[in-house]
Amino acid sequence: MALTLRAARSTSLGALVAAALVAWALTYALGSDMSAEPGTMGIGLLGFLALWALMMTAMMLPSLAPVTDAYLRTIARDPRPRVRAMRATALVAGYLLAWTAYGVVAYVLADIGGMLAADHPDVAPWVAAGALVVAGTYQLTPLKDVCLRHCRSPMGFLLHFSGMRGRWKDLRVGFLHGGVCVGCCWGLMLVLITMGVMNLVWMVAIAAVVILEKTWRHGRRLGLAVGVGLIALGVVVPAYPQIAPGLHQSEPMGAMDM
Repeated sequence: MALTLRAARSTSLGALVAAALVAWALTYALGSDMSAEPGTMGIGLLGFLALWALMMTAMMLPSLAPVTDAYLRTIARDPRPRVRAMRATALVAGYLLAWTAYGVVAYVLADIGGMLAADHPDVAPWVAAGALVVAGTYQLTPLKDVCLRHCRSPMGFLLHFSGMRGRWKDLRVGFLHGGVCVGCCWGLMLVLITMGVMNLVWMVAIAAVVILEKTWRHGRRLGLAVGVGLIALGVVVPAYPQIAPGLHQSEPMGAMDM
């Protein structure tokens, strides 16, 4: 049983990494055609949610490894490997569903950012600054600590919901954990919207912060440092609005030549 569980845990980790790598490759391919710019890049809500789900698969799945590993241990008594794999898959699906739901908020914020950049370019940098300061300040709050503790030590969270019953139990547990993860990382995703939804450099940076916050022993200190850095960046943005392309409309070449 121990050997089977160890193999299942290794397979689960490999599957998460493989899925994330495929999602990164697809995101990079799409990002080469989409520059970091304000708004929703002309994509409707459904298309944006599909893109957002792909991005969250790339950015967030590696950080889900400790939770998936802990969940496999809670269902280790089930002797059927296929059922355990299906239950772990449902957990991951529920987690991504929570992040896809947050994509609706991201779509609205990106759309507002695009309109501000186009119609009120004098106001947009201050909104970008405010968003960065809000995101940075949240990194320093007790609520961030509470959510991060659940992500760093998921066993207690999973045991709390172990009494759930029903066909959709694993999906619901994944969705609930995804909700906690959204509570932990929504500020970092607000930064991504401010910097341009398809800004690949910031995607990689934020994904790295998320993974290290949840798995590194100094992760909480890193989160605090990131918070301070975001606040400082927000102070600078009004003077250099091009720092935040998610709320800054680049001037067309013709306008620059005039």
